[in-house]
Amino acid sequence: MTAPGGGRLVVCPTPIGNLEDITLRAVEALRSADVIACEDTRTSKVLLDRYEITTPRVRYDEHVERRAAAQLVGRIREGETVALVSDAGMPLVSDPGFVLVAMAIEEGLAIEVLPGPSSVTTALVASGLPAERWSFVGFLPRKRGELTKLFEEEQTLVAFESPRRAAATLKLLAGLDPSRPVALCRELTKRFEEVVRGSAAELAERFASAPPKGEVVLVIGAAESGSGDRAAAEAAVRELVAAGAKARAAATAVAGLTGLSANDLYRAVATPGH
Repeated sequence: MTAPGGGRLVVCPTPIGNLEDITLRAVEALRSADVIACEDTRTSKVLLDRYEITTPRVRYDEHVERRAAAQLVGRIREGETVALVSDAGMPLVSDPGFVLVAMAIEEGLAIEVLPGPSSVTTALVASGLPAERWSFVGFLPRKRGELTKLFEEEQTLVAFESPRRAAATLKLLAGLDPSRPVALCRELTKRFEEVVRGSAAELAERFASAPPKGEVVLVIGAAESGSGDRAAAEAAVRELVAAGAKARAAATAVAGLTGLSANDLYRAVATPGH
């Protein structure tokens, strides 16, 4: 089938768990396309079979993205309609697709992006945290310094996290700001969906001995103004103590450099749970 006016690229979000969450518009786009570019053709087959979609599929993942994108752009240029899907949710959002979309834009080809399911916005709303101003950072970095900097953001933070690292991430956040509101959302829209809300300290304790299972989205409340400096100062005191310094002396030294209260810094590192 050749789309009116020439070929086009149709970006189609797919369900993040429950297959019934696909839109009617996306089903029609997948049925009428000439080819479907899939992050994993086996994963997509489950959804396509559910809706009796027999459109040919080709592989399009991070390992073949540039080569596959060039081939797909060539097909669009020749008048074909290419539908792009990832394993779940919106393509390009921590999933392959950017190279193809960028190439299509550069070639001046028609692009249609369909609205649909996203674990990012689903988790944000389910968290109950403020959604007027927020940021999505994809998968959280593994380095402590980069994580600490992210936790200083004065807006709601949404991020993907590995279930294997979730407990350590929550422990780090609890050490910096134990009262920070957090929601851990796992297996959204699936059978074992769970949203756990509470303070960073509460969630760190809950998942310390029993890490969450399945796909995890963390939603972290905004840091209070100036809390980033305080968190960095407390971290500096802890590092000095770990290196052998006395807690009181370390707190006094850091307080002299930052202007913060030495007593507050000392209590923060000396009080259990901080």
